[in-house]
Amino acid sequence: MIKREETRIVQNSTLLFGHSNNILIQSMCDIKTSKIKEVIKQINACANAGANLMRISVLDEEDANAIKTIRKFVKIPLVADIHFNYKLALISMENGIDKIRINPGNITSEEELKEIIECAKKHNTIIRIGVNSGSLSNDAKGSTEEEKIVDSALKYIRFFEDNGFYKMVISLKSSSPITTYKAYMLFSEKSDYPTHIGVTESGFDEIGIIRSVAGLSPLLIYGIGNTMRISLTKNPLKEIETCKRLLHDLGLFKKYPTIISCPTCGRCAVNNTKDLAEKTLKYCIKHKKYITVAIMGCVVNGVGEGKNADIGLAGGKESFIIFKKGQPVKTVDQNSALEELFKEIDTFNVDENL
Repeated sequence: MIKREETRIVQNSTLLFGHSNNILIQSMCDIKTSKIKEVIKQINACANAGANLMRISVLDEEDANAIKTIRKFVKIPLVADIHFNYKLALISMENGIDKIRINPGNITSEEELKEIIECAKKHNTIIRIGVNSGSLSNDAKGSTEEEKIVDSALKYIRFFEDNGFYKMVISLKSSSPITTYKAYMLFSEKSDYPTHIGVTESGFDEIGIIRSVAGLSPLLIYGIGNTMRISLTKNPLKEIETCKRLLHDLGLFKKYPTIISCPTCGRCAVNNTKDLAEKTLKYCIKHKKYITVAIMGCVVNGVGEGKNADIGLAGGKESFIIFKKGQPVKTVDQNSALEELFKEIDTFNVDENL
């Protein structure tokens, strides 16, 4: 089990970040917040998929005022994303937002920040100081980009602390996974505030997934990160699913199935290994079967390399062997293989994993 970094605890009535608690998964709505019905629908869909909190953009007063209604009909806490206009942060907090995100690069007035701080104190709102490499202030010090990112965050933290505010979560993002990794590692040496981790503007589909996983995996293995987002262009639900898969593979998220499938080669005697693996994953997710299932194209990879799986299929000539804990259970026709596999999954006793 990965040893989690023990940061300070930051919490209010709806959220808790820090110490060594579970990593909270979040995504962000890709619909303008003033479109209340659509936003509520998307937030609840993401909550059902496993999101612990959702961020919404606040571009204008119409968005900020929509928060009051939205909060009444959603299942999870909300974060308001604020840029440039500090008054939108005030209106969002007055309307009951659970947390706000502000960027040191575009809200710099000390008087405006003090107003945000006093309003956050009044409403018990958590503030994320979200530093991005693309919007660093001109006075950020350091010889490298990651040093400038951390310097900017620390300056903001000191200002907030000097004004009696400590309910902060910090993010230090870059579109480069290496810079992101270095920034969080450096920050962990200098501060004990909980962190929101992510690679910003990572891209779409596999491009964004690979870039994010490259930057976030070493941080998670090192124990860093109290909440996370894998940013993917126009795909909040995929963001949540990818977060769960990454956390699960690192032993940090238990309620998810493990699917093992071979890459296939010339030994493979069946043609539908990928299709079987995809359908098995969907079945296990739908029926909440959090076990390890192996889908293998031949008996070499099957019972041998899949022996640590709870249940598995190994392809043969026009047939499959179903095995359990490395031991063959039955041979089935390839046309009924999936049906027979699902029967075994349904009757598998989870206590056998203990």
